[in-house]
Amino acid sequence: MKSDLDAIMQDRKLDAFIVFGNAENNPPMYYLTGGGHVSHATIIKKRGEAPVYFYNDMERDEAAKSGLKTVPFSKYDINALLKQAEGNALLASAMRYQQMFEELGVTSGRVGVYGHYDVSSIFGTLNHLQTLMPALEFVGEAREDSIFLRAMETKDENEVERIRKMGKVTTAVVAKTREYLTSCDVREDEVLLKEDGTPLTVGDVHSKIRLWVSEHGAELPSGFIFAIGRDAGVPHSAGNPADLMRLGQTIVFDIYPAEAGGGYYYDFTRTWTLGYATPEAQALFDQVKEIYDTLNDNFDLNVAFKDYQRMTCEFFEGKGHQTPLNTKAPIEGYVHSLGHGVGLNIHERPFSGFTAGDDQRLKPGVIITSEPGLYYPEKGMGFRIEDTLWVRPDGVMEKLADYPYDFVLPMKKWKK
Repeated sequence: MKSDLDAIMQDRKLDAFIVFGNAENNPPMYYLTGGGHVSHATIIKKRGEAPVYFYNDMERDEAAKSGLKTVPFSKYDINALLKQAEGNALLASAMRYQQMFEELGVTSGRVGVYGHYDVSSIFGTLNHLQTLMPALEFVGEAREDSIFLRAMETKDENEVERIRKMGKVTTAVVAKTREYLTSCDVREDEVLLKEDGTPLTVGDVHSKIRLWVSEHGAELPSGFIFAIGRDAGVPHSAGNPADLMRLGQTIVFDIYPAEAGGGYYYDFTRTWTLGYATPEAQALFDQVKEIYDTLNDNFDLNVAFKDYQRMTCEFFEGKGHQTPLNTKAPIEGYVHSLGHGVGLNIHERPFSGFTAGDDQRLKPGVIITSEPGLYYPEKGMGFRIEDTLWVRPDGVMEKLADYPYDFVLPMKKWKK
């Protein structure tokens, strides 16, 4: 949680940090400010002190909504700094940051660098700033273990409710997609038809999903997956827009919308087949559902998340599938890790891969996904079931949005 930041900074021996970029679609900045239409902003926080938010005058009202101490960039005479820097914009920017740091009493020590911004601009500015302030050491961190992902790993009640609300949006869009598909007319060759009688494509469904997400006031900043047939067997294939929607082919629908402006995500997957399923597809789906249910029955408080990855691999290998447990980089069978944390990032701590640390556990306050799957692209099929789960303070694992697990969806206007 945000209240942990100072302790994490102390543990990392960081004396301060600086965050660059826009307030929206920029998780570290959003985490501190709550978003808002503030562009090209900067936050500097000295350990043990409140963050200070630097902004452009035109966005002063939006910056004020953050509740942070705010300082306008206009306080610093950029024209004078440009003149002093002989027109070198990066040097002038560094000189302005020097003034900011000095005003906050940050003149030596280790400074963490975060945010989403143009790498070239920040790299050039920090190079100049390092020369101007040689007693500062600018520190980069691996994203998966940064102070922000560490703090974000546990959520407070407000964050949980926002993610729960996105779960309701997500399942509403999924229900609308299901209703649309099952109501389509079906041609003799088992191709679905649009209202005008032309074939329905994956691209047509993509367009409707985007529209329905937007109508619910959410966004798809990281995209989504709606793939049929062979593409359903490639876990992160978004789906070929030209593919025709047909009966009897597996559909992987993995949707992860976020609050508008780069806020909190939800993550959810269902696997469908329209009209009927082949015996092989039904058997593989049943295996995925079996391990999904087994995991839900076995999740326990404070257990390392990667222990459940091992459980999943052992189950699938017992059914004859390849997994990362004994196959290096498998491309069929069970090919990925079990899940991940969800929040302002679609993927965040705790992670469940075998390389994840033992400290990444199902402790109170974490929100994770559980998403076992099987993938056989050359057989033209893939399967994944996913829900987002919250480890409540009492240790109970709570699913944040309910939705059926039906595999075969009956078509309303087709008889086999």
